Amino acid sequence: PGGLVYDVVIIGGGPAGYAAALYAHNYGLNTALVEKDDVGGTCLLRGCIPAKAWLQSAEVFTTVAKAAEFGVQSSEPTFDWGTALARKQKIVDGLVKGLSGLLKQRKVDVINGFGRLDGPNRVVVNDGEQVLEANNVIVATGSVPRTIPGYDFDGVRIVSSDHALDWKARPQRVAIIGAGAIGCEFASLLADLGSDVTLLELMDQIVPGADAKAARELQKHLKRRGVKIKTGASVAAPTITDAGVTVPFGDASVEVDVVLVAVGRAPVTEGIGIETTSVQVDRGYLGADLTTMQTSQPGVYAVGDLLAGTPQLAHAGFAEGIAAVTHIATGTAAGPDYRAIPLVVYTHPEMAEVGLTEAAAVDQGYEVETHSHSFLGVGRAQISGQNQGMVKLVVQKDGPI
Repeated sequence: PGGLVYDVVIIGGGPAGYAAALYAHNYGLNTALVEKDDVGGTCLLRGCIPAKAWLQSAEVFTTVAKAAEFGVQSSEPTFDWGTALARKQKIVDGLVKGLSGLLKQRKVDVINGFGRLDGPNRVVVNDGEQVLEANNVIVATGSVPRTIPGYDFDGVRIVSSDHALDWKARPQRVAIIGAGAIGCEFASLLADLGSDVTLLELMDQIVPGADAKAARELQKHLKRRGVKIKTGASVAAPTITDAGVTVPFGDASVEVDVVLVAVGRAPVTEGIGIETTSVQVDRGYLGADLTTMQTSQPGVYAVGDLLAGTPQLAHAGFAEGIAAVTHIATGTAAGPDYRAIPLVVYTHPEMAEVGLTEAAAVDQGYEVETHSHSFLGVGRAQISGQNQGMVKLVVQKDGPI
């Protein structure tokens, strides 16, 4: 407005974008944040926060159902889906309001609208409604759920995680395609609440890329709670009727009420004006120097889910946003150490890892030794009734202590 040139304009108000906006205040940078939705991004609006709210409700339900094991007598619990849905939304709305207040307090100009680049130093909002001049632009437009051929989202029979977080009632029979973190979390949640769940994964293990032993342990516990798991399962096009959906895989098929497609997330970079810059694009992902987050176009930075070759995790995006602002303000390369970024799958039981898996360490030429320890002998695990699990350490042989 009024010919003002911002030090930083950020396109996208998710964890990577809002972290950059908040951190820019520390350096006195004049900052604008362009967001077409509420601030908070996938994590707050359609991802981590609402999913974990649902998972917490399921955990309370299962805890009460097993209360007698702890000497607490109660009638058999029932689950009020509408109350849990309302609680989820209240949590999300409260955090959005808090984040909006924090951005205002840090003097960030939050502009509601669709932002796109028009060259490296200009951001156009809503096709020309506003034009923002910027010394630096941080692109943080995030990602959306992917689908597969034949499984176009209709929000009723074929749904994404976005749809599933707002189901008005619990679906009785669900097929989940994709057993990554999102697929496994929904399988765990729905199984705990009484749904009939089939989990289909193309790769030979659930949570592909995770430690094989940990993945087998999680699979064992999900199966024990009734989840039917098929790995190495390639699905064909479904048959959709008024009665439900038939999903063929291999020589078999399953009939369900709804199919949740959880095969990963695609970067949102189409239509945001990347072609007006020299930023390198690979299959929709943006390339950047991961020590500074600067792209091949000086003054244009990329952070978050749209980056090529980095984990699509909120806390990774947060660190990337801070690194981008640090480079803009000081010239210092302060990119995150991706080896130290943890991955957590909030199933029941949870699965978490940090660092290299055994397979990845061997692939990188390390000579390793491994140590596994069962939770069976851990007093705290026995007391909490969560002693069915293990911890595995992968260490470099004769390496640093």
